[in-house]
Amino acid sequence: MSAYHDPVLLRESVDLLNIRPDGVYVDATFGGGGHSREILARLGRKGRLVAFDQDAEALAQAPDDKRLIPIHNNFRFLRGCVRAAGFDSVDGILADLGVSSHHFDTAERGFSFRFDGPLDMRMNQRSGSRSAADIVNTYETEQLAALLGRYGELDKCFRVASAIVRHRETAGPLTTTGDLLRATESVTPRGAESKFRARLFQALRIEVNGEMQALEMMLAQAIRLLVPGGRLSVITYHSLEDRVVKNFIRSGRPDGTVERDFYGRASAPLTAVGRVLLPAAEEIERNPRARSAKLRGAERRGEAEPV
Repeated sequence: MSAYHDPVLLRESVDLLNIRPDGVYVDATFGGGGHSREILARLGRKGRLVAFDQDAEALAQAPDDKRLIPIHNNFRFLRGCVRAAGFDSVDGILADLGVSSHHFDTAERGFSFRFDGPLDMRMNQRSGSRSAADIVNTYETEQLAALLGRYGELDKCFRVASAIVRHRETAGPLTTTGDLLRATESVTPRGAESKFRARLFQALRIEVNGEMQALEMMLAQAIRLLVPGGRLSVITYHSLEDRVVKNFIRSGRPDGTVERDFYGRASAPLTAVGRVLLPAAEEIERNPRARSAKLRGAERRGEAEPV
C-alpha cells in the first residue's frame, strides 16, 4: 500500500466519519487504498463502501472485498454513480485531495519537476482530455498568465507565461517536463526554485484535471447524498481547495455566501465537527508530503434546521 501512496491523517480522517458497522460510506479518492482499507476494517458484514478513482492504475490496488464497490470515474459524478450503485443516501464521505505518491514518483505521468518525462499530468490518461503540453503550447499569454496566477498563486505570472510562449515560438513545442523547466529558467527565482516549480506544476495540473470545478461539484453533491447526521471528512493540501472546503462547511456554497430565510436567519446544510487537524510532527517526518495537509470535518444538519 505505502509503495503506491502513504495515506495522510489516516486514523483522524476515518475517525471523523463516526462509522456505523452497517452504514454506507464513500471514499471519493481511493488512491492507494489506505483510507478505504481502514474504513473496511471498521465496517461489519452488512456495511458497504463505494470507492472512486479516475485512474485505473489506482483501482487495480483495490482489495477483493464484497463490501467494496469500485467506481472508475471522477468524483465530480459522485451522486449519479452512488445512486447507480444502488444507494440514494450515504452515512459518510471521505476525500483525500492530494496527488498520490505513485503519480509524483512516476516520470511518465509528468506530475513532478524532479524527473524528465512527458508533459502529461492527466489523472485519467484514458479520457482523451488535453494534457499539460496541450495547454502550454496552445494557450495565449493572457490565458496562461491567468491560470498561473489563479491556481499557482505565482508572482509575476505574466512574465512566466511570456517566457513559456516565447520559448515555444523560438525553440518549438514543449513536450517534456524538462522543456518546461528550460522555458521558465530565466524567470525562476534564485533560492526559491523548488517552491516556484511546485506552484507552476500545481497550476497546470489543476487546469488539466479541472480539479477546482470537480471539487465544487463533489461537495455540492455530497451535501445532497449525506443523511442527516452523516459526516464529511476532507483532507486538503493547498489554500485554494482548503478555502472551498471551508466555505462549503460554513455555508454550503464555494464562495462562502450564507443564505438567509425570510426572517433573516442564516441557514446552512453542514456544521463543522471539531477543529482543523494537522499532521503530527512524527507523521511529517515519516511522510514529508503530509506537511501541508489540513483535515476538516462536517456533519449534515436536519433538513429545516437553522444555523
